[in-house]
Amino acid sequence: MPDCRERNRAVPLHEEPKEEHLLAEVRDEFGVIRVMEVGDYRFLEFGEAIEQSCVFTPDPSWLEYDYTRAMLLGALAHPAPECALFLGLGAGNLTQACLKFLPLEDVEAIELRPDVPRLAMQYLGLDDDPRLTIRIGDAMELLATAESADLIFVDLYTDTGPGVGHLAWKFLESCQQRLNPGGWLVINQWACNDGKPLGAALLRGLFHRHYWECPVKEGNVVLLVPADLDQQLDLAALYSKAAAMAPQLGYSLKSLIDVLRPAS
Repeated sequence: MPDCRERNRAVPLHEEPKEEHLLAEVRDEFGVIRVMEVGDYRFLEFGEAIEQSCVFTPDPSWLEYDYTRAMLLGALAHPAPECALFLGLGAGNLTQACLKFLPLEDVEAIELRPDVPRLAMQYLGLDDDPRLTIRIGDAMELLATAESADLIFVDLYTDTGPGVGHLAWKFLESCQQRLNPGGWLVINQWACNDGKPLGAALLRGLFHRHYWECPVKEGNVVLLVPADLDQQLDLAALYSKAAAMAPQLGYSLKSLIDVLRPAS
């Protein structure tokens, strides 16, 4: 999810801003969840109009934001992923993009709030894909019962910012340990004012400075963490995969590869 700072709705430059429509609103023990519609876009919001996900309704697998594209880029670091685990579902458009463009056979998503997947399926185009299993609960508690995976995505945001898991040493360590050999952990981390990821010192210590950072314009830093210290990021392969996939995606990931940097 984005870094939970409220944003203006993006519309093409030649168009006038469109009217917002409230499609759904529910309350649970954590607060309010809304689905808003603006033209061809629908937004999942938590709390006081804090945007969590943006879906292009003609194609729910389209990734509108750079942070989601950077997370997809992280998935391309694996040569042939078969299984993936998403900790935090949101509207599910990153999950759908991975199911559509990667050779995945088994995908599990853990989502804290029961209404989120229901609203995602009803309003945000989340497919009932037979490869996808959704479990409801706290990812920090359910991780131990999840299958190991080639790819693990951590995106645990609330209406006030990143969830506690984003700074929890044992949890992040467990995420890395649940990777299959050659796997990759992809974390959507909040960025501090200096451009470094939140908890940079903790991350450097935990992962022995052996990971890569992709800063994105939404203000976050996406981390690409390999399963072990012998594993390297193949930039040439990333460029090649991104170029081959661009016609299918409808956008290029090259600019994101260009800004990848070793752990700061």
